[in-house]
Amino acid sequence: MRLRIATALALLTAASAQAQLFPDNEARKAILELRANDEQVNKRLAELTAADKALLEQVQQLLPLRGSLLDLNNQLEALRAELARQRGSNEQLMRDVAELQRRQKDIAQGVDDRIRKLEPQKVTVDGKEFLADSDEKRQYEEAFALIRGGDFAGAATAFANFARRYPVSGYVDSVRFWLGNAQYGKREYKEAIASFRAFIAGAPDHSRVPEALLAVANCQAEMKDSKGARVTLAELIKKFPQTEAAQAGKERLAALK
Repeated sequence: MRLRIATALALLTAASAQAQLFPDNEARKAILELRANDEQVNKRLAELTAADKALLEQVQQLLPLRGSLLDLNNQLEALRAELARQRGSNEQLMRDVAELQRRQKDIAQGVDDRIRKLEPQKVTVDGKEFLADSDEKRQYEEAFALIRGGDFAGAATAFANFARRYPVSGYVDSVRFWLGNAQYGKREYKEAIASFRAFIAGAPDHSRVPEALLAVANCQAEMKDSKGARVTLAELIKKFPQTEAAQAGKERLAALK
C-alpha cells in the first residue's frame, strides 16, 4: 500500500515537473523570437539611419546647388528684365529713327522746293518764251495785277522799279509797254510817250507795236500836239494797215482834221 502511494506520489511529482518544463520551453522560445525580432528591428533601424544619413548628405550636397539654381534663376529674371528694357529702347530708337528720316525727307523736300523756286522758270508773255527766276516772275505779276486793278500810280512805280532791277529781263518789252499805259492813266503823257517809244525801238516786231503807236498818238493829242498825233497815226496806218489799232487810228485821224 505504502509502495503504491509512493509510486503514485512519484508519478505526480514527475508529471508536475514535466508540466512545468513545457511552459518554460515555450517562454524561452518566445523570448528568443523576441530577441530575434529586436535584432531585426535594430538592424532595420540601423539601415534606416544609414539611409537617412545618406539622404541627409545628399540634401546637404543639394543645398548649395539649390542656392546656385536660385541665383541662376534670379540672373535669368534680371536678364529677361534687361532684354525687355533693351527691346523697349530698341523700339524707341526705331521710332526716333523713323521720325528723323521723316524730318530729313521733309527738309529735303523743302530744300528742293526752295531750289525749284530759285531756278529759272520758263514763261511766255505775248507769244515770247524765255526763262525768269521766281522773284522776277513774282514782281512782274504783282505789277501787272496793279494795272489790271486800275491802280495806275502803283503799277507805274512797280514797273519802273522792275525795269531798273531787271534791265535785261525777258519781261522788259512787256514792262515798257505797260509802264507807258500806267503813265498814260496817270496823265503823265510825256513820260508815257517815252516809254512807248522805248518799247517800239526795243521790239519793233512785237505784236503790240500798233497799240503802242496809237497810244503815242493819243498822248500827243492830249498834249494838244495835233501835228505830232497826225504824223504818228499816219505811220501806224501805213505800217500796220490790217490791224484793229490802224482802224482806230483812222477814226482818230479823221477827228483831228
